[in-house]
Amino acid sequence: MRSAGLQVATVHDHRDVLFGGHAPEPDDHLLEDLRKKMRETGAHIGIATDGDADRFGIVDADGTFLQPNYVIAILFDYLVESRGWKNGVAKSVATTNLINALARYHGIDLHETPVGFKYIGELIMQDKIAIGGEESAGLSIRHHVPEKDGVIAGLLCCEAVARRGKPLGEQLRAISNQVGSFFPERQNFRLTPEVKQKFTEKLRLDPKEFCGHKVEKVIRTDGLKLVFDDGSWVCYRLSGTEPVVRVYTEARSERGSEKLSTAGKHWIFE
Repeated sequence: MRSAGLQVATVHDHRDVLFGGHAPEPDDHLLEDLRKKMRETGAHIGIATDGDADRFGIVDADGTFLQPNYVIAILFDYLVESRGWKNGVAKSVATTNLINALARYHGIDLHETPVGFKYIGELIMQDKIAIGGEESAGLSIRHHVPEKDGVIAGLLCCEAVARRGKPLGEQLRAISNQVGSFFPERQNFRLTPEVKQKFTEKLRLDPKEFCGHKVEKVIRTDGLKLVFDDGSWVCYRLSGTEPVVRVYTEARSERGSEKLSTAGKHWIFE
């Protein structure tokens, strides 16, 4: 970047095998040093990766952390516009339906995969998609490695800001004006052996109603995903390594998101 005449400031650019005493993740609550450096330098964007650089964390010019769901959507829209790539888009079953809405808007094939980037990587190798991503901050693009790459994600975000001349948050608002707003959330809950056994049995059922919502579709691509009549959804995935259930929810409003997140937890323990 510096060779291209850009001003670049870095934080945590030294070797630290303990990662400052916290998890080596580019998550919102761990990026305050990046925000501080951005304020000091007047930066237009902040980009971060995890320890092996396969996951990304993006901070907008105003200090707002952009959750990975939104970053994937923005970059999908940008690649269609800037590259003209329309060969497809892939997302895991737990990733925002904003991707679905953009695929319809652009007239592009959507591939919804189980969780695990290997499924998206296969589609990249077959050149079936322009971009693929997961809500857990992994993405890659056409003609690139079929693995998660946090560096390419960060560079593409910088390119989108430079080419469009707008912060990522403003780009997201423009997308929402075109296809509507989406509010995804994820929660993890630790289960006792008794609760896990009972809940595992519940996951085998196909409910017709969920906390007052009519279930329009049951998807078992990975775990249990219930899609409701208003377009909102909830997805449950049990961890294979620990007594934890991951709960993904998405609604079309902030209030709806809060209510669905609460309902998602309630359904586990009721």
